[in-house]
Amino acid sequence: MAQILVLTNALTPSTDVLPALGLLPHSVRVLPAEASVLVDGPAGDAVLVDGRRELAAARSLCRVLRATGLTQPLLLVLTEGGMAAVAADWGADDVLLDSCGPAELDARLRLAAGRNRLAAAEEAPDGGAGEIRAGDVVIDETAYSARVRGRQLDLTYKEFELLKHLAQHPGRVFTRAQLLQEVWGYDYFGGTRTVDVHVRRLRAKLGAEHEGAIGTVRNVGYRFVSSGREDGGALDAATLDEAPGGAGALPGAPRNG
Repeated sequence: MAQILVLTNALTPSTDVLPALGLLPHSVRVLPAEASVLVDGPAGDAVLVDGRRELAAARSLCRVLRATGLTQPLLLVLTEGGMAAVAADWGADDVLLDSCGPAELDARLRLAAGRNRLAAAEEAPDGGAGEIRAGDVVIDETAYSARVRGRQLDLTYKEFELLKHLAQHPGRVFTRAQLLQEVWGYDYFGGTRTVDVHVRRLRAKLGAEHEGAIGTVRNVGYRFVSSGREDGGALDAATLDEAPGGAGALPGAPRNG
């Protein structure tokens, strides 16, 4: 679940600016359309600027936000007519029609965030593009491979995607439902027990010394622990009982992850 900041001067809820936001589980906060609100304001995973009615003001705001060093994805919400005026020098990462659907909105948010991460990796002096380093774990997004202290991990596709997602947000706690949505996607209809099964497999492949890299937050979900030394690395019976479906094997779970 992402934290979305909506900058608008309209005295209406965020769903009036972009109705699709109301159909997604993201946390949304509406703020005045001023660059100053982000200086001491809340941190967000993405910033949406309302340009439906005041194109010139939206253009100026986008440029000011870029000039102040905004690193989060910056998306501009426009009407059909505004699409003809927007240009690359406005500084927005992407544009959205105010009538777009939830699937398109979520995809554009993910793509914008992904482009930012890749750009940051390319600029980092100690890492290559597409490489994520978290503690002893090194993930190569380009080669779809992961290593722990130089040892290659034999991961299925979903195991790799789950490890990558957690390592990209060290310390952040994800519920099982969030992981199911963000790693498996909206089209997956299995239960959250699938997440527990894949976490258990990942911990086994990380090995006894590093299984604690995926920490359990009881009654909530999982997080990545960069030190890899959190207690409770193995999935215990109490944790399994908290998951839907209880303990035991997952019926019909695909063996290829």
